[in-house]
Amino acid sequence: MPVRDDLTDMAPYGAPQLDVAVRLNTNETPFAPPPEFFAGLQRRLPHLPLHRYPDRGARALRAALGARFGRPTGQVWAAKGSNEVLLQLFQAYGGPGRRLLLTAPGYSAHPLIARTAATAVVEVPLGDGFTLDPDTAADAAERAHAHVICVASPHNPAGTLVGADVVRALHDASDALVIVDEAYIEFAGDEASAVSMLGELDRLVVCRTFSKAWRLAGLRLGYLLAPPWVIDDLRKVRLPYHLDAITQAAGLVALELVDAMTAHIAQIVAERDWLTAQLEQVPGLKTSPSHGNFVLVRGADDTLFAQLLSRGVLVRDFSHVTGLANCVRITIGTRSEHQALLAALHDVV
Repeated sequence: MPVRDDLTDMAPYGAPQLDVAVRLNTNETPFAPPPEFFAGLQRRLPHLPLHRYPDRGARALRAALGARFGRPTGQVWAAKGSNEVLLQLFQAYGGPGRRLLLTAPGYSAHPLIARTAATAVVEVPLGDGFTLDPDTAADAAERAHAHVICVASPHNPAGTLVGADVVRALHDASDALVIVDEAYIEFAGDEASAVSMLGELDRLVVCRTFSKAWRLAGLRLGYLLAPPWVIDDLRKVRLPYHLDAITQAAGLVALELVDAMTAHIAQIVAERDWLTAQLEQVPGLKTSPSHGNFVLVRGADDTLFAQLLSRGVLVRDFSHVTGLANCVRITIGTRSEHQALLAALHDVV
């Protein structure tokens, strides 16, 4: 049986998972969760009724997330990673005959998730410095006649922020559901978040994840904040018991230990700034100012990825993406990993 016609030439999403000395390609944090997280989860595990299905509504987890943001449970949703959250949104509000507006370049999984949800994609090119101004945003929203608009802030892979004026322009110039994907927002600071606009814009959704700043990429837990009618609609497309009991318990433990779970963020930000300064001193390289836990670097040609890999350093190759010629993205790791990276870069140059 042939695959669906619109998926015939689609390549699966996936960054390389290679056994190399320095792996800086998937924007994970280099720091494991603190010991108290594992101790807290271990205390909960024996009491989980794993012979029964989990709470289908993940009510305790959603209530705890809501309390963190001062919002009721009915305005919070959780799923297996923010990518599943996005898939559910695209399934509910996209689909055949509907359009999704994205930025170009942008997060590479967004158009793939849309495609699996049979949703057509329209793109608005980013301006200089990988930014979007309010006038361009409003014009794109008006022209696209999109049912869903999705922007990442910080942008992936450049790390630029989407301003509140741009979010408002996208919302007010359209009738679309406007999604702000804030997977890396903790590295930029709460003041950069669109969460404060939820009461102002009635079709705004903010997505987040535990994978990055919360050190739990292996757990797969994401969530969103949105008007209550969005949560009601997502119940129509979510799979039965989509969020398992262990993940729900782990999320609750993490929220109880928020300070310990996120204590490394300041170190990541400081290391990002240090690495950026070092990269700027490497001849032939140009960096893009980043608010995430990564740095976008443009080299002299498209061989930078391969040359680093041959020296045991794995970064993310974007040189094949329109608007990102000769670019690689480097995840912020440890100082020793960065020193190995810099040694490899100087060797290449």
